[in-house]
Amino acid sequence: MKILVTGGAGYIGSHTVVELQNTGHNVVVIDNLSNSKEIALQRVSQITNKPIDFYNIDIRDFNALDKLLDKYSFDCCIHFAGLKAVGESVQKPLDYYDNNVGGTVTLLRALNKHNCKNIIFSSSACVYGNPKIIPITEECPKGLCTNPYGQTKHIIEEIMKDLQKCDSDWNIVLLRYFNPIGAHKSGTIGEDPNGIPNNLMPFITQVAVGKRPELNVFGDDYDTHDGTGVRDYIHVVDLARGHVSALKAIENKCGLEIFNLGTGNGYSVLDVVHTFEKVNNLKIPYVIKPRRAGDVPTCYSNADKAKKVLGWSAQFNLEDMCRDSWNWQKNNPNGYDE
Repeated sequence: MKILVTGGAGYIGSHTVVELQNTGHNVVVIDNLSNSKEIALQRVSQITNKPIDFYNIDIRDFNALDKLLDKYSFDCCIHFAGLKAVGESVQKPLDYYDNNVGGTVTLLRALNKHNCKNIIFSSSACVYGNPKIIPITEECPKGLCTNPYGQTKHIIEEIMKDLQKCDSDWNIVLLRYFNPIGAHKSGTIGEDPNGIPNNLMPFITQVAVGKRPELNVFGDDYDTHDGTGVRDYIHVVDLARGHVSALKAIENKCGLEIFNLGTGNGYSVLDVVHTFEKVNNLKIPYVIKPRRAGDVPTCYSNADKAKKVLGWSAQFNLEDMCRDSWNWQKNNPNGYDE
């Protein structure tokens, strides 16, 4: 298939491009490079030994999208492009609604005009809010999102549902991610956050590489096996392969489908820290801090639907995730800025 990948130079996008190319799909990437670097795509090309057509395009630029869609005939769009820092979204809500929601509406208008009515959307488990049922299935009600970033994912999902309801020619897959960590086994592409990281693993690897003196663990009094928050961490390569599998639903004219992409296992913050220490033979000093507002105690998935419908399930365990995360960081202590 000919696939348009928005945000394809980012962390999850770049790993997905690898898997798409490795399975024979033709890929065109657009990215405005606001939170990514073009060198990531150069390294993807080295991994796959295939060129990538790349365009520096912002998804809010209808004219640029229109010209691109005139040039290519796409079978499907995989839509990653979006701002994703939870804390920043609280500080800059208008930027998040403008970029994530407004940009997606512009993208959908452009795709609609060119009759490319197949899209896979990068959503998030944060749409479940503080979940009432654990493990979380796709049938669980969406909760109150605790930040503007989560709200944008919720709103985009609703927009896409309304679009498919009014035009049944659209085939839309909403993929609700849990917590991606890890990196490609080559150690040449990985997570390279701008400024302060938003996720646990980059903090751990930055402590390991000497950029930070210690890890802050927010709360050790939750109702969990060791008092720290429990999450469903998934290897980014498994997540990338989930997108390739989701193309099967598109090919089968799925209408609108929703899938959780997670391992179905809950790991605490300290589980991740201690596993990282064990597999990499390193010590990660940490200090306990007060709970953060909005954090939920436990959040992990039931991913049975993806296995049943798409034939997809996570293959990597927490040790793999920790090993590959460190392999990326130690080989690229400054990320892509070497």
